Amino acid sequence: MSEKMLVIDDEDVVLESCRKIFTAEGFDIVTTNSAEEGLKLITDSSFDVVLCDWKMPGFDGMDVVEEVDRRSPDSTIVMISGYPSVGRATEAMKRGAMDYVSKPFSPEEIIQVVKKAVSRKITEEKKALGRFEKIVKNLQFPVPSVEDNAPQTIAETVAQSVGVKKVTSPWLSVVVLGILAGAYIGFGGLLSTTVTFDMAENFGIGFTKFLGGAVFSVGLMLVVIAGAELFTGNNLMITSILAREISFGNMINRWIVVYITNFVGSIILAFIFFYSGLWKTAGGELGATAVKIAYSKVSLGFGEALVRAIGCNWLVCLAVWMALASRQIIGKIFAIFFPIMAFVAIGFEHCVANMYFVPAGIFLHTWAGIPTPEKVNPHILSWGSFAVRNLIPVTIGNVIGGGLFVGMSYWGAYLKPNKT
Repeated sequence: MSEKMLVIDDEDVVLESCRKIFTAEGFDIVTTNSAEEGLKLITDSSFDVVLCDWKMPGFDGMDVVEEVDRRSPDSTIVMISGYPSVGRATEAMKRGAMDYVSKPFSPEEIIQVVKKAVSRKITEEKKALGRFEKIVKNLQFPVPSVEDNAPQTIAETVAQSVGVKKVTSPWLSVVVLGILAGAYIGFGGLLSTTVTFDMAENFGIGFTKFLGGAVFSVGLMLVVIAGAELFTGNNLMITSILAREISFGNMINRWIVVYITNFVGSIILAFIFFYSGLWKTAGGELGATAVKIAYSKVSLGFGEALVRAIGCNWLVCLAVWMALASRQIIGKIFAIFFPIMAFVAIGFEHCVANMYFVPAGIFLHTWAGIPTPEKVNPHILSWGSFAVRNLIPVTIGNVIGGGLFVGMSYWGAYLKPNKT
């Protein structure tokens, strides 16, 4: 099939000359002395090559070239100029022309220019395609066999892979990752306090708690996506025990190490908060709020703290569980955000978060002299009260919430062997 060429020029002699030259070269030639008709032809049909005069009655050939390139970007455009100049040639190429030829021209000259323009067009298209393919490749996400992991697949992954990996990881790795997790959850707590300490009067308690939970979710995002060992998330290891992949002793050993290192990481961040002086924000109101939060946590009854902790880690472990369902980071972020926002907004208790909240309050109360709320027992904000009235019941409740209501429940639903 021969290539098609359109020649747009107001001089009939040029049209006839091009017809003879390029018919001999095997082109199917269409000519017109009207720029308006030429644009209509371009719209109604496709041409491999377009020759266009730059000066025609009523039209600027530059505008015609630009419009031809817009309507038929695959066409190779060559400008014919009776008034050649470097500036004019440069402008033509900016508008879409591949080359230009000066009038008068010989058959050999215009044939050579057209061939060179066609070759340049092909080269540019290949480069553009290569760039496009590279961009697309960089934008592509790995395509999984299914969009996300199904619930049963998550249960199998937790039981057979995640739990086993946690008990077989090197001790140094567990220690480092445990410290990081405590600090990451502390970051979430610090951010939550900083964002909401002066909001309630203007926005109400409900919205304040919602926003506090929303920003607190950063902590678990850091744990899951950056990688760290969090005690409450590790409560899902119960699934591996029930599936007989690990022993109870191995699980307890790892829980103890992670629990202690989480506490270390949380204390480090509490020290950072205190010595940074950030608690002096708004005339010390941020510090006063931190003390109130700590006091409210050690003021809970044993039963209240335990039950609130059950609800907390039920949601936290669901966040971890759903994050395992997603194969992409953005999916993990959304999986984590909503359950964590919910537990904080509701007012549930998380033992590792409290490892930051309460020590931060104790430091500020003891060393900075920030008082506890009026008409309360100031001596209740102490390490002993923290351990007995909060940390012990909250830890027990977290284990029940994550281990029983998530780990054991999904093991029973998907992995429990059928009796024959």
